[in-house]
Amino acid sequence: MINFLNLSQGDIFRDENTFREKIIGSRRISNYFWATVIFLAASGFFIVGLSSYLQFNLVFFLDAKEIVFFPQGIVMCFYGVAGILLSIYQWLVILWKVGEGFNEFDKNKGIMRLFRWGFPGKNREIDLVYSLEDVEAIRVEIKEGINPSRTIFIRIKGKPNIPLTQVGAPLPLSEIEKKASELASFLKVSIEGLVDK
Repeated sequence: MINFLNLSQGDIFRDENTFREKIIGSRRISNYFWATVIFLAASGFFIVGLSSYLQFNLVFFLDAKEIVFFPQGIVMCFYGVAGILLSIYQWLVILWKVGEGFNEFDKNKGIMRLFRWGFPGKNREIDLVYSLEDVEAIRVEIKEGINPSRTIFIRIKGKPNIPLTQVGAPLPLSEIEKKASELASFLKVSIEGLVDK
């Protein structure tokens, strides 16, 4: 038995009857990096603002002697608190594994299951289950420009297109094409082409 929870991002487990891909969600290296950078920078702003109020440096390498508390110190404290709250939010999203899950296609059971973790609450688990008989096609959408995206969608009878790829930095075109063709081959459906928007 394969432990699907130990598959790394984008890992695909495939045999003749099962196709499963793990989605990493919010636990990307870039999210860890930005949550840490924002926390450190915001802490610096807050400490300098507080030092300007107290009239002495709380940390020896952050000099606040030239900063007047009103208005610069207040503004620095405000930005510091706002940044610390933003970084706490980012760390909570990482801790809660928001967006993490898997796409599973099981011919034995005749179902397609898309599972993602959401924010805590009554809708924490997002679990979509459809019959494989309702799958009509795989669709690949390419959008280039300032905010590029490369997304694989699955088309189901009577439902809007459902995205299968995770949000984040777009994968190379060759990798998107490979994943879409593997899935279409497994499901024995067509690929609705690359749409450039």
